[in-house]
Amino acid sequence: MAALDASFWRGKRVLLTGHTGFKGSWAAIWLAGLGAEVTGLSLAPDQEPALFDLAGVEALTAASLIVDLRDRPAVEKALAGRSFDLVLHMAAQPIVRAAVADPVGTFATNVMGTVHLLQALRAQTTLKAALCITSDKVYANAETGRAFQEGDALGGKDAYSASKAASEIAVQSFAKSYFEPAGMPLATARGGNVIGGGDFSADRIVADIVRAARAQRPVVLRHPQATRPWQHVLDCVAGYLTYLQALASDPAAPRAMNFGPKPGGPVVTVGALTTLGVEALGAQPWRHEPDPKSLEAGTLAIDVGLARRTLGFESRLDAPAAVALTMDWYRRQANGEAALDLCREQITAYEGAA
Repeated sequence: MAALDASFWRGKRVLLTGHTGFKGSWAAIWLAGLGAEVTGLSLAPDQEPALFDLAGVEALTAASLIVDLRDRPAVEKALAGRSFDLVLHMAAQPIVRAAVADPVGTFATNVMGTVHLLQALRAQTTLKAALCITSDKVYANAETGRAFQEGDALGGKDAYSASKAASEIAVQSFAKSYFEPAGMPLATARGGNVIGGGDFSADRIVADIVRAARAQRPVVLRHPQATRPWQHVLDCVAGYLTYLQALASDPAAPRAMNFGPKPGGPVVTVGALTTLGVEALGAQPWRHEPDPKSLEAGTLAIDVGLARRTLGFESRLDAPAAVALTMDWYRRQANGEAALDLCREQITAYEGAA
């Protein structure tokens, strides 16, 4: 598998949006370890506890800017006078059911927030590449079971999926109108469902398992037979960083790419993943409570062949291994080990296995 080049990242000025979130915190820790100078831009953490606080991520950044991307003047003011080499845009409203409850807020963050950021970045003169993270749910999903490829039609029947598909179109328009003519690659990455230590968000499967185990109550599942392209946060963030590195180094790098589990691994349903999790933590068996109003897809798979062919990158951890590593993080953190040490240890082991 392609490895990250520490010499490439050392000293790079990286703007990381969403650095207070779960994936963003892992990205900040990893980038700091590679020697990058990280400026974070995000809302404050929206859950307690938060990996951002537990791991002391703010202390790893050159600056931690608490800004709402929906506020265009605030975004432009925060970035004024700052120069960056690379941008990794991860900030988003990421929860499907939260999008159902607040579609306007979700579109405002995921679409206009991205537009506000890109507009502010037009003033940057030192950018080498920018990568916007969307989702595996950007595709028009007829639930045939076929794995989506990057050239497939975009769409979305729920507010979350539609907002991410719309964000893709917005990014493409800014790329073709402004950034690509100036020689600055701007691309999107479509990641599968991510699990890993330190996710305490509401309405996330692993966080629900951990909360249920610690409270000694069963996990409640809405769609236990649904399938998802599960991947560990290490695989996902490694893919994003490898892609951003390639965009800055190779003008011919594709401008959209899927990241998810490598093909041929076990297809794991929500129920099967939850069973692995509750067994690892010694929790109670899960319980099924259907939600007839849900718009979530029952089947979702993405084709990751483009990343393998063009970047030499593919995920290393299948779903059982990803669950085992995730639950090991939570067990050790509950027993008093420091969150930052656990993240760094897992990152180092992952890098060493390349």
